[in-house]
Amino acid sequence: MKLQQYSDQELVKLYLTGNEAVLEELLKRHKSKIYTSIYLLVKDQYLAEDIFQDAFIKVINTLRSGRYNEEGKFLPWVMRIAHNLVIDYFRREKRAPVITSADGTDVFNLLQFHEESAEDKMLREQTHFDLRAMIHLLPDDQKEVLIMRHYADLSFKEIADLTDVSINTALGRMRYALNNLRKMMKVKEIS
Repeated sequence: MKLQQYSDQELVKLYLTGNEAVLEELLKRHKSKIYTSIYLLVKDQYLAEDIFQDAFIKVINTLRSGRYNEEGKFLPWVMRIAHNLVIDYFRREKRAPVITSADGTDVFNLLQFHEESAEDKMLREQTHFDLRAMIHLLPDDQKEVLIMRHYADLSFKEIADLTDVSINTALGRMRYALNNLRKMMKVKEIS
């Protein structure tokens, strides 16, 4: 029987019995989907490749250590590992998301219709800085949905799948994130 005919679960079992060749089949089978999901979040080919490799190193180490729980969900498990590595990257870098509108325009640059003065430029930069700082103050689950929706342009279905929650939960987290940002902006206006 050819390796392509085996299920993911059967390939994992073969790998655990010492058959290293099956890892290549698992990699070939899922690389495109995993890499693409990483790339959509980080928008950098080389960084996506690095995170993809880190994810598979983690997969191999987990399998070898016997900590993998066989539940017939190999791909979602690997996607979760990759997703967590992306979140870790953003936390380490403290990189502020670029929030874009539906047509791909950076929301922060929408209101530039005239030659801006030095004062206008300072105000705009301060506003961008304040908004990014406020986003970083959000609870992790809200920040995660906001970044995935606006930075990675993922649908709520994709966000729900990646974060292993229902679509309603993902929508709720987005609603709370936007409400919290509004409250923070009001407080900023008052002070």
